[in-house]
Amino acid sequence: MTYPSFGTDGVRGVANAELTPELALALGRAAAEILGSTTLVVGRDSRRSGPMLEAALVAGIAAAGVDAELLGVVPTPAVAWVAKTEVKAGAMISASHNPFADNGIKLFAEGGRKLSDDVEAKIQARFHELLDVGAGEGPIGAAVGDVRASDAAKNWSGDVVASAGDIRFEGLSIVLDCANGAASDYAAEVFAHLGATVTVMAASPDGININEAVGSTHPQSMCDTVVAKGADLGLAFDGDADRLIACDSNGSLVDGDHILAILAKDWSRRGILAHNTVVVTVMSNLGFRLAMDELGISVIETNVGDRYVLEALDAGQLSLGGEQSGHVICHDIASTGDGVLAGVQLVCAVLRSGQSLADLSGAAMTTVPQVLRNVRLPRRDPGLLDRLGSLIESTEAEMGAEGRILVRASGTEPLLRVMVEHLDATTADEVCAKLVNAAERAVRTE
Repeated sequence: MTYPSFGTDGVRGVANAELTPELALALGRAAAEILGSTTLVVGRDSRRSGPMLEAALVAGIAAAGVDAELLGVVPTPAVAWVAKTEVKAGAMISASHNPFADNGIKLFAEGGRKLSDDVEAKIQARFHELLDVGAGEGPIGAAVGDVRASDAAKNWSGDVVASAGDIRFEGLSIVLDCANGAASDYAAEVFAHLGATVTVMAASPDGININEAVGSTHPQSMCDTVVAKGADLGLAFDGDADRLIACDSNGSLVDGDHILAILAKDWSRRGILAHNTVVVTVMSNLGFRLAMDELGISVIETNVGDRYVLEALDAGQLSLGGEQSGHVICHDIASTGDGVLAGVQLVCAVLRSGQSLADLSGAAMTTVPQVLRNVRLPRRDPGLLDRLGSLIESTEAEMGAEGRILVRASGTEPLLRVMVEHLDATTADEVCAKLVNAAERAVRTE
């Protein structure tokens, strides 16, 4: 039988179809057995399926003789923060920015860290074993795990407020888009506590409206509200609040690359950017790299996925990294991406600069034109990239420092993703078309 496998960020699928309570129970038991912590802290976002999967996951945890602390509806970074400060393992029930019918289970090792590949493989193997052959005898009596509620997440929000130091947000008008998700009960409190005048939108979750035309993947409503209210800026989170997309007073988007560029410049100037280095994925815009080069800031690239960014941050003892999609990791403060924390740090950088977010974002980097197209494959074709290798290499050599090519297989679909960046938009489009045509010919002749 085929069971869900771990992706780059846990197990995810349609709730009660691909991700069932039976699977959640087995995963809870496997995680509790392998992670080696006496307690798992468990949070969830606002999806209707959350309580159902929480009940099953926690039953598996307790059945393994491990205690569970229920945090309720909280941001993913709050789960990681509690796990870190209380030295416990953790689990978050969320499908992040996905539609409400999806759900997922993300696990944290003791101390709020992402799972290593080795630990992940062990949990997956035990998970499949439990589904195939059952658990056998388990603990009984007082050895069964305890289940209790916890309000420890309120301390996370206090820590986020404290990260601003002595900076206050009085005089600033900020629009907060909570995506009808996990930030709904937290974000406004954080920014109001810091003194901002706050307009909150999409903060009325009903179980089915999470991410629906709002949040970091649908930020236009936030942009429109900022302009209509005459606000200084807007901050949009995703369903579990580990991503941030901003907009300036003109309603222009400020994506993850721009946020990272602003923070890297600010932190470097203040001497707190560890090793004067920032970590991004291969999807970050060429303009980001050019801007960092001008500032003398080193850039480390990783594969797509915040877990790879975190691995590089840990390996190099670095302080800042993230993704164009809005995962921003302030690693000296947090053990994972935190949209609310990133928002606080962004506003602090704006206030320190004495400029508007529009001026600061424009000065931080210039986005290089980017063209992204997909080539649908009849099946996964591991050798396709090798067959295109010489063409990609020669084409990129012709572009020199003015352009960049990224061709990669999708991790979730039978697609080849072709991305071309060039200082000249027409050239980017022409090069991308050439590579797509070559890929389609290679597929047809195979």
